[in-house]
Amino acid sequence: MDPLNTAQDVHRCDLCETAIVHSYCDFCHVNLCKPCIGEHISDGYHKHIIVPFQERRSTLIYPKCETHPHKVCELQCKDCNNISICSFCTASEQHRGHIFVQISTVYKAQKEIIEKDTEELVNTLSPTYEEIARDLENQLANLDGGYEKLTSAMSKQGEQWHREIDIVINKMKTEISEIKVKHRDILQKHLNEIKQIQSLIKQTLRAINEIEKSTEVSPTIAYSSKIRELSKLPLKIQVSLPTFIPKPIDHKKLYSLFGHITPFSTATEENVYSLIHSKTSVRELLDKPEIVATIKTGYEELRSVTCQNEDRIWTSGQTNDIKCFNIKGSLLQTIQIQSGKFPCDIAEDNDGDLLYVSGATGAVNKVKNGQIKELIRLLEWRPGHLCVTSTGDLLVTMDSNDDTHSKVVRYLGSTEKQTIQFDVEGKPLYSGNKVIQYVAENINNDICVADWDAGAVVVVNQDGKLRWRYTGHPSVTKIKPFNPWGITSDSQSHILTADSNNHCIHILDQNGQFLRYIDNCDLKGPTGLCVDNNDNLFVCEFHKGYVKKIKYLK
Repeated sequence: MDPLNTAQDVHRCDLCETAIVHSYCDFCHVNLCKPCIGEHISDGYHKHIIVPFQERRSTLIYPKCETHPHKVCELQCKDCNNISICSFCTASEQHRGHIFVQISTVYKAQKEIIEKDTEELVNTLSPTYEEIARDLENQLANLDGGYEKLTSAMSKQGEQWHREIDIVINKMKTEISEIKVKHRDILQKHLNEIKQIQSLIKQTLRAINEIEKSTEVSPTIAYSSKIRELSKLPLKIQVSLPTFIPKPIDHKKLYSLFGHITPFSTATEENVYSLIHSKTSVRELLDKPEIVATIKTGYEELRSVTCQNEDRIWTSGQTNDIKCFNIKGSLLQTIQIQSGKFPCDIAEDNDGDLLYVSGATGAVNKVKNGQIKELIRLLEWRPGHLCVTSTGDLLVTMDSNDDTHSKVVRYLGSTEKQTIQFDVEGKPLYSGNKVIQYVAENINNDICVADWDAGAVVVVNQDGKLRWRYTGHPSVTKIKPFNPWGITSDSQSHILTADSNNHCIHILDQNGQFLRYIDNCDLKGPTGLCVDNNDNLFVCEFHKGYVKKIKYLK
């Protein structure tokens, strides 16, 4: 509701206190009715600025000059640490030859920063911390239920035993209660910390609100943004429930054989909540994924596929060419590789240019406007596979020439920025036997590697610290060894990897938990994978030479 047009919010003249306000002195900050305007300016003071009431506070209030009290400071001196000065000061010996900037320009720039900070706080930071708080509150809310399941399992086991075991049961329940208290304390402590940060955000918003309402220059210029400080999210707390493991009855070893309680584990990790201005809509997995289209590439051994949309789908196999198709299967373009060996992998950068790993020259090349340009050349290492990150960096997996080591290297253009090779204990993260190691970045900036020889998906955070490993999911139908090939991710933080041996795709969540298989689309030897901008999955079938477009999200 507009307060200027609302009866209960009628503004009165500050002088007579009865008449409805008509004007405003933008210098004295006084509400005035028509008759009182003359009285207000009758003092002869030339600084009065009378404006219509609707345009109040439109005139900037400049600070007074400390050197020339009768003047206001409308400039800042860049050479003197941006101190405020008046027009008289510019002619002084102290500021001769210096560079000056209009305070109004600085004021406007700061206002824009404040507006952006307000938007960041309201639309991103505050909702993100609310989501973190909700997650902790949900953990606390579900705490009793989780522990009730534990005690129920113990009771069920206890019913099969004789009365002499009751004392053991009671003792173990006491242990559970003690663990529960510690568990609750850890979650509550973390929640309290989050609440404190939320309180700080609210205080910051209130302070910004006061600045936005005011036209005073000094508070605005003095404003210091807390966005950088607040954008560094706290470590996410993960406290796992203890488990109860029953054992067969043996009266001689009553306590030890009844079972034991594993202590809960507490782990901190970088928060996976994304600071994004527009929330990605949640899309659930389809109960039955479906094939939307099939492209016949003509390759006898199809390895890789990459696309951002279905208008341009790049493919490569074990021949010295790279083919581009549309979703209807029409061949749009063919790029001949100069060397005789097939490309190890392909990817599209954020500008839509094609990148590929040359198996013959050990280089990463870029194709722009039909011209091939060498981007990265390695000597002691062989590049294997690559992907482009959300920030435009390039991740390349590579093996040493002696086939003993593997690593992932991050590049900005041709410049090496980061090497990921060992865990915190100095042990290799990846196997090093000249094996298939496809790489992808998920929405949380984690780096996901399909390590074929290790039979694992290895995921590290953007700093290169190990988050988790996935070594397959028990199944009575998937009996062959899990050796992942292609890997990709979608907007829902899912990680998808190809299980060529078992002719299926594994879908994992961002924490490495198995969600489901895609095994109903008659896949035969899936290898390379990619997800387009609409979360459609494209799968290479190695021997058939088909690329299948699969819809797996609702």
